[in-house]
Amino acid sequence: MLKPALHIAPSTPLAGLRRAANFLTTHSPLLICALFLLAGALLSGDYGLSPDERGRRLNATASLDYILGHITIDDLRPYPDLVFGVSYELPLLLAERALNLDDYYPIHRLRLTLTHLFFIAGAFCCYLLVYRLFNNRLLALLALLLFLLHPRLYAHSFFNSKDLPFLSMFSIALYLLERAWRRDTAGAFVLLGVAVGVLTDLRIMGVMLFPAVLAMRGLDLLGTMARTRRKHILVTAALFALAAGLTPFLLLPYAWSHPLDYLTGALSLTANYPLNITELFQGELIHSVAVPPHYALTWFAITTPPPILMLGSIGAAAVVARCIARPGAVFGNTRLRFGLLLLACFILPLLAVALLDSNIFNGWRHLYFIYAPFCLLAVWGLHWLAAAFTRLRRRPAAIYGLAGAGIALIALQMVQLHPLQHIYFNFLVDRTTPERLRTRYEMGLWSLDSQAALKTLLQRHPGETLTVWAPSRTVGVLPAADRRRLELNSAVNDSDYALVERLYHYHGRHRPDLDFNSDYIHQRLYNNAILNLAALDVSRMTPAAAAAYRELYRQTVSPGNKPLIRAYYDVYLRGRTLTFIREKCQPGDRAAQFGVKIYPARPGQLPGQLAGVSDYQQLYNLAVGLDGRCLVLIRLPDYPIAHILVGQGYADHLDQALWEEGYSFVSPALDDIIAAIRQNPQHHPLRSVFEVFLERGDDNRQRLLYYKPDCSRPEYETPFRLHIYPADPATLSPERQETGFARRDFYLSHYGGWLGGQCFAIVPLPDHPIAAIRTGQADRWDGVLYPAAAPTVSRPADTAWPDDTEPDARAPFNLYLQDIQLTYRREPCAAADTAARFFLHLIPADAADLPPERRPHGFANRDFDFAEWGGRFDSKCVATVPLPDYPIAAIRTGQYIPGQGQLWAAELAVAQ
Repeated sequence: MLKPALHIAPSTPLAGLRRAANFLTTHSPLLICALFLLAGALLSGDYGLSPDERGRRLNATASLDYILGHITIDDLRPYPDLVFGVSYELPLLLAERALNLDDYYPIHRLRLTLTHLFFIAGAFCCYLLVYRLFNNRLLALLALLLFLLHPRLYAHSFFNSKDLPFLSMFSIALYLLERAWRRDTAGAFVLLGVAVGVLTDLRIMGVMLFPAVLAMRGLDLLGTMARTRRKHILVTAALFALAAGLTPFLLLPYAWSHPLDYLTGALSLTANYPLNITELFQGELIHSVAVPPHYALTWFAITTPPPILMLGSIGAAAVVARCIARPGAVFGNTRLRFGLLLLACFILPLLAVALLDSNIFNGWRHLYFIYAPFCLLAVWGLHWLAAAFTRLRRRPAAIYGLAGAGIALIALQMVQLHPLQHIYFNFLVDRTTPERLRTRYEMGLWSLDSQAALKTLLQRHPGETLTVWAPSRTVGVLPAADRRRLELNSAVNDSDYALVERLYHYHGRHRPDLDFNSDYIHQRLYNNAILNLAALDVSRMTPAAAAAYRELYRQTVSPGNKPLIRAYYDVYLRGRTLTFIREKCQPGDRAAQFGVKIYPARPGQLPGQLAGVSDYQQLYNLAVGLDGRCLVLIRLPDYPIAHILVGQGYADHLDQALWEEGYSFVSPALDDIIAAIRQNPQHHPLRSVFEVFLERGDDNRQRLLYYKPDCSRPEYETPFRLHIYPADPATLSPERQETGFARRDFYLSHYGGWLGGQCFAIVPLPDHPIAAIRTGQADRWDGVLYPAAAPTVSRPADTAWPDDTEPDARAPFNLYLQDIQLTYRREPCAAADTAARFFLHLIPADAADLPPERRPHGFANRDFDFAEWGGRFDSKCVATVPLPDYPIAAIRTGQYIPGQGQLWAAELAVAQ
């Protein structure tokens, strides 16, 4: 009796443990996926709204209306990115309508949750693919975790309904590819074709799998001589091609009636996307249409966790080494063949982007799909390391343990970053201070941190209703209870808080730069300066932040530390940081944004002449109010600076500053540089209210330099007129060919500024030959410049004076008086006709309008040389002279030779 009892007692719990272990081993992937899905459903409300979401949803709504017959195909044309497929957006829209959701908060939560669910489905297919290739559940489980735990992709798996569904579908297509080869049936290849078609519908780049599958099928064809087998291969390849080719057209309503337009439009839009984004990359502002070749690879390297980078690199090397050692194995070894395919799917898109000068931006998000093959290569690397340890008679458990520890570390970092995982950087980037990141890489992608910031405010002030200055779309995705506690205000200075964020139409120049942002964010992150909640009321500032700002003020205004610039704000320079301080500061004094225009130092050259000052302009956050004063911190870049212009203005009027002052760091000063240019006759100066020089830089491109040593505020703020007459009118755009000139009117602040009382601007000119340039300022002045080697052109300056217009006075030059301009015209005209100097005497209706020194004479003297205000055009000579804006009774004008007397004279009575 005792023996059976002793036998049964210990075996029962052991058997239960074995069954539990077997259950967990078999079903752990599903349990992990379920756990991630549950966590995602709970956390989805923490993520913000992508600006693309509304447009994508609008496209899906229009497509559904077309399918239901509510609109025609012509009604679809106005929608943006029409050629991009809606195979993912339509199911989201149908789910929204099936649940009868009408408030955007639950709609947004549903979209986030379903997008995350699709991401998990892609990860599970990655698990299945690894399990089929290696027959190792532990490796497959690690592949699942590596796919799910990429910090940036995890965050994007909620709010990015463009790039992440493409990544997930790419992973699903890779699994179905392996499944088709394993089963080798017609149905499996048709299913694979449908998957590749859906992938192509999501993004035309999915077509890359089409030739890959056919190439692999071609290898199968070369590897067999059996007639039946060869016929089967050809049939399955044809079925795959048919399914893959038809599916994209069936899934996109627009393609039903315009299949060719869809195909050409999608390819054209992918190759030449018509959006030029300017963003910060490695400390420089670059344009998306001209990114460096290493752009995408660099972003991939600095935003992918190091353990994954290391394992993926080892896996890629292992695949290459195996293929070199046994090239014939590619025909019969399915695993090796897939290894080559994965390597190609990772490397070829990066090469294509680099070699084709593709228009990409926002990091490597357009290439997120390459993470699926790289993740599988990382598992390959882990498998190779484990096999190497086994050959060395070492237990591979150590390798798996290290991999598990690396995965755990990544998960911990993601928890710490939540919900800002989309701004993760690894150790390849200097993360020691927030400043190092802010000044080198774009970090405010899509302003997704705005929602988290608003939630932080609501938690910090429970029960209060807050007035905020923030985008309406950010508030719209909050719960109804939170929305009731937030009042949007269009006036910054009347708000409790201003939400300062990175906006696309500022072209990447808007980066908050307060050093104490950790006091405004609910977590202390190494890159916590993504968003700044600028407190507009000192009572809203935390005690720690207030103490830090008081200490900053004490150090800045210490005895012996004089301001760099004394203006509306006093500006101090300490190291590379500018500190703006204003005593007795009112809310209105800090209502507008602060900025700095930076002119990099180029020895022997004028500042900022590479592409205009606007390329270096940067906008910064609002001032912080503290103890009756205002403070602002602005960080200067590390490169040498020649001049800076600082000031304050509103974001929607970037070309007009409320105040602006400058400082020069270099010698000689700007006026010395101008004097040196003025002495060189080849620069063709136009002397008027402003002196205008035409010169060439080191790149041999022409530009105009405007300069005035004693410049008033009205002269600075009056817009400039710039008309460029090309030597070949065909270079003009069609809408400008009728006028004969290109119009480039501008504000001085766009190309220059007000530096020490001197106004200047440096305006780049087009590359094509220029015949004449006419420029001026409204009613203040006007003149013409001629490039030295340019031919004459017909009728640029006198287009407003047709041949049948009667002059106001006839003389050797016919005189036309219109508005407050006096035009001189002679035809035919020789160079000798304009050689003598012109006199111009203006008799005012009221002598009090004259300057004191001219009142004894009774008239204003405006004598001039003809070249100052005009020139020769074909056989004509035309000059237009601006007149003062006070009432004029009469005008006397003519030509004279100094010391010899008048050549001719005429008088015009001015009608009052």
